[in-house]
This record gives sequence, C-alpha cells and structure tokens, in this order.
Amino acid sequence: MTEQSIFGEDFLKTEEKQYNTLNLGPTHPATHGVFQNILQMDGEIIMSAEPTIGYIHRAFEKLAERRPFYQVTPITDRLNYCSAPINNIGWHMTVEKLLQVESPKRVDYMRVIIMELARISDHLVCNAVLGVDAGALTGFTYMFQERERIYDMFEELAGARLTTNIGRVGGFERDFTPGFHAKLKDFLAGFPKRFEEFDRLITRNRIFMDRVVNVGPISAEKALSYSFAGPNLRAAGVDYDVRVMNPYCSYQDFDFKIPVGTQGDTFDRFMVRQNEIRESLKIINQAYNNLPEGNFHADCPEFYLPKKEEVYNSMEALIWHFKIVMGEVDLPPGEVYHSVEGANGELGYYLISDGGRTPYRLHFRRPCFIYYQAYPEMIKGQMLSDAILTLSSMNVIAGELDA
Repeated sequence: MTEQSIFGEDFLKTEEKQYNTLNLGPTHPATHGVFQNILQMDGEIIMSAEPTIGYIHRAFEKLAERRPFYQVTPITDRLNYCSAPINNIGWHMTVEKLLQVESPKRVDYMRVIIMELARISDHLVCNAVLGVDAGALTGFTYMFQERERIYDMFEELAGARLTTNIGRVGGFERDFTPGFHAKLKDFLAGFPKRFEEFDRLITRNRIFMDRVVNVGPISAEKALSYSFAGPNLRAAGVDYDVRVMNPYCSYQDFDFKIPVGTQGDTFDRFMVRQNEIRESLKIINQAYNNLPEGNFHADCPEFYLPKKEEVYNSMEALIWHFKIVMGEVDLPPGEVYHSVEGANGELGYYLISDGGRTPYRLHFRRPCFIYYQAYPEMIKGQMLSDAILTLSSMNVIAGELDA
C-alpha cells in the first residue's frame, strides 16, 4: 500500500505562498488624508498596493462651471489648502489671460511675496510632519509656530488664514497694510535662524536618516513617465520649475536656484523642500526690497470691484459693483491654459469660455492627482513603515487629490 500522511493528501502538496491583506486608510491618521490603500503583505514587506481615492470628491470643476469667475476663487482654496494663496492667484492669472489684462509690476511683486510665503508654509508642514512620522515631534512644534506667523500675515491682508480667498482678478483687494509690513519684516529677520535650528535638529539625525534614505525611491525616467512635477520631480534629478521654464508674475526678475536631488527617495524629497524654503526666502527679500511703486490692481473696472466709498458716491462705480456682484458681466469667448509652480508641483487651470457669465468648461491640473498614481510602484518591496514615510514625503493633499 502507498504510505499516506496522517494529515491528509493536501498536506503533501507544495504549499503556495500566502499573503496577508492590510487595509491602510481611509481614515488612518498616518495616511494624512481620506484615501485608502489595500496592501498585500508578506510579513512586513509590501508585495502590492491598490489605492482608492474619491472619499472627499466635491466636483469642484462642475461647481465652478455654474459660478461667475470671482466666485470660483473660494473653490480653489479647497484644493491644496496648505498653500491656498497660490491656488487663488493662479486662478486669477488664468482669468486675466482670457481677458488679456496685464497686471502692474507692483501686483506681480506682491503676488510673488504672497506665493512664496505660501510655499514656505506648505513645505514647513510637509517636512515637519515627515519628522513626526519618523518619531521626531519637537521640530513639528517649532515649525508650526512659524506657519502661524505666515498665517498672521495672510489674515492681515485678507482676513482669513487657511482658506484665504486672497486677491482679485487684476490684483489685490487692498495694498499691503502697515501691520503686514511689520509682520513681514519681523518674519524675515527671525525665521532664518529658527529654520536653521530645525534643520540641524532633524536633517543629520541618525535615526531620521535611517528611516528616509533609500525609502520610496523613483527614477527620473519613471517620474517623467508619470508626469511628475514640483519637488517630487526635482528630487529625482529633473530641474523643471514652472517659475523658470515659463515665467509669470515677473519671476524672471529674481535670482534663485532650483534645488534638485539624485536618488528620488524620501530623503531627497525632504532636502529639496528644505532648500526651496531657503530659495523662497531669497525671492521674498528681493521682491520686498525692490517693491515697485504704483497701483495694487489693474485698470479693469468691468471686472474689478470698486472701493466702497466710490460705490457710495459714484453712479458708474455703483453700476459696476452691482453687475460684478450679481454675476452679470460676460467673459469673452476663448480657450486658455495657465499654470503656476504650486507647492506640490505644476498647478494648471484649463479654461474654456463660450462668452457667457460662467466658465463653459474648467479643468484643474492637480499635481497630487498626477503623482499619487506612482505610489503603489514606489512602495512595492518596502516595509510597511516605509510606506507611511513615502506617502508623507510625497505631500499628498487629499483636497487636491480628489477635488
């Protein structure tokens, strides 16, 4: 008789590899937003990942197509809410491109100052939270104080801190106030020293480096094939920056460098953002020290709300105020695309107008939506703890990802 195992015939068959399924998100705090990854795990090694998005999809593009152009600005706030002014100003410049409105030099420099402050704020949040994910909480508390100082300036200028609704088509609602000037000077005087303290605290920390070096790498070729942009692309070694490749807001007037990495790993993404903060400080100093005289908005009364005192005393201003507020100003027909260098990468607005009072079609090019597609490939073969740090270093903002 043939010998049989007491455990049955199945026991003698070659055992197939068994993987564990792990649900990472959508509400786990380590995902930094409401999105889900279904991981296939071999122990603590990730074999595959299947991302799921759309948990906070709000149909922003369709909402915008039913609103006058000025009512679209608060919608752009809710994209990357860590650097909302860049979203606002990018939209305003898109409308100006359609209207063929040229902003004054002073407006350009004011916008540069605001956008670079927003970029610093965004990078501070990203890098400080990356430190938290690696176990370093102290730097986070230091840098959030600096973010609050930037938000104080936004509040001084726009009355809001996080979702700013800052500026207008053609420029700004008001000029830089004395309070804004004082806060900006104080920030520029004190922030560099405090930032370098944070840098010394974390950048060469042995534990931090062990957690981020060679974690979640992506090559330049892969990054380009996924249409990466911003710090995530520059960390892979590609020196593409919209501010340099397609200048806007007089960025060609300023002297600054484009930090790039070599490995495209989590450490490179961290270092690119650290160095971009330094470059943003240089840009702000140049713009502020050479701030041109002139008006803080363009001469386009049919699209720019007049001052209240003019509305109360001038019939023409009253008419324009009524028409703009009630959404009775038609846009010229046309098709335009305008992009800015957002804190996460190239943020673009593709606008089609049929000559009506609202956009006929509007599409947001959201950098988070572009590069999050590469996340499963970047974490394949990595440890579970590496997946958290990789996601953190990519700076995926759920509001921008889903939109």
